Amino acid sequence: MMAESDHAVRVRYAPSPTGLLHLGGARTCLYNWLFARHHGGTFILRIEDTDLARSTPEAKANIIQSMEWLGLHWDEGPQVGGPFAPYVQSERVELYREYARQLVERGAAYPCFCSPERLQAMRKEQEARKQPPGYDRTCRGLTGVEVAAREAEGTRPVIRFKIPDEGTTAFQDLIRGAISFENRTLDDFVMLKSDGFPTYHLANVVDDHLMQITHVIRGEEWISSTPKHLLLYAALEWDHPRFAHLPLILGRDRAKLSKRHGATAVTAYRDQGYLPQALTNFLALLGWASSDDQELFSMEELIRRFTIEAVGRAPAVFDPDKLDWMNGYYIRQSPRERIVRLSLPFLQQAGLVGPSPTPQELSYVTQVVALEQERLKTLAQLPELVEFFFREPHLDPAAVRKWLARDYVPGALRQLSDGLEQVPEWTSPYLEQVLRDLAEEMGRPAADLIHPTRVALSGRTAGPGLFEMMAVLGRDRTLARLERAAAQE
Repeated sequence: MMAESDHAVRVRYAPSPTGLLHLGGARTCLYNWLFARHHGGTFILRIEDTDLARSTPEAKANIIQSMEWLGLHWDEGPQVGGPFAPYVQSERVELYREYARQLVERGAAYPCFCSPERLQAMRKEQEARKQPPGYDRTCRGLTGVEVAAREAEGTRPVIRFKIPDEGTTAFQDLIRGAISFENRTLDDFVMLKSDGFPTYHLANVVDDHLMQITHVIRGEEWISSTPKHLLLYAALEWDHPRFAHLPLILGRDRAKLSKRHGATAVTAYRDQGYLPQALTNFLALLGWASSDDQELFSMEELIRRFTIEAVGRAPAVFDPDKLDWMNGYYIRQSPRERIVRLSLPFLQQAGLVGPSPTPQELSYVTQVVALEQERLKTLAQLPELVEFFFREPHLDPAAVRKWLARDYVPGALRQLSDGLEQVPEWTSPYLEQVLRDLAEEMGRPAADLIHPTRVALSGRTAGPGLFEMMAVLGRDRTLARLERAAAQE
């Protein structure tokens, strides 16, 4: 095993492109990236696509797009290259075949000719006997002559690793401490399939060694694979990296995180209007915590403070309310121009803004966003909140009954419209003064005019400040809507 000080830190994120990048994978990617940046090391992206039946170009593109959106750029890997290219496993198959051949020659592996039908019957028999599943090693004792005879018949074998009959395989996990497995509980696993493609175990070990990976940081579901990998390292007479297995991510119901807990793909969160800074901050806290319980971090702070020793063993709980709170914070902290730019596609998709807005339209959008930026939790909320700025509002019947149906309201709205026509500047202080002067003249509290006016202009009983809203709507829209509401009598 290599000590941390023996080599500069080199870590990898090695996804299989069989689906979208989900939160669990994104957290693993983030922790590897933070670990590399904290130690001044190298972060590698490696695509493990040897499962040809399930791997797709679309999934690979989604993984890369998601990582780029999160800001987790890699030092070596697809698109950027590096000294150990290629970084796509389907382009490295001959390497794995060579090492499988070496293991057979050393007596550490053997060809297995068992048919799928025989293996299925074997598993059924094991189930009936309530035995743990595993290969029964039928082909482990084949002689060279028997192997040659089977191959001469045209049967293409798989290559299995020969697990030692006795002893234990142990390692020191950087998060969980000492972990050991009895070798007798391990299966003679397949390293190379009959089509010549490797399984995860062989390709993963070969690439981690050749790419000089110093630390393997991955999910706890891979703990049971680690003894197999350690035995492969030993059989190939290679030092192995250090291992750290991250805790599960659970929903609030303590079940493993799944689609029923909400959208779990990174791109789904992007499309729902979450900011990458919020999602990375949130993911960082799904298992790791700072010593002072701080929760809001810039990426620079995360790099400086992240350590693998501070990652806990207990499952992390995904709390969507916390993500919403965090996203709202980052929206409020972002420059107005950025939020306008990021919000524009949501407004365009809703048909509120055209595909090529003019500078005047963009100026109006900026004013509208300024009124709602403090209230947003996600950018996807914006179209519904601001629709009345772009279209004639639908007057909510309940709001009409509560506010516009009052006997004094039609006349008051007309008087307000007359007063507003005379203001020297269409700014919120002047607009507020006109309304409050009218309320005083009528002998009514200002609220008796503010609430009907809000409903008349927006169709709603809640929203941004009334006078700021009027200032953005402009003179023509405001006066026309007041007249329309006054005619509701």
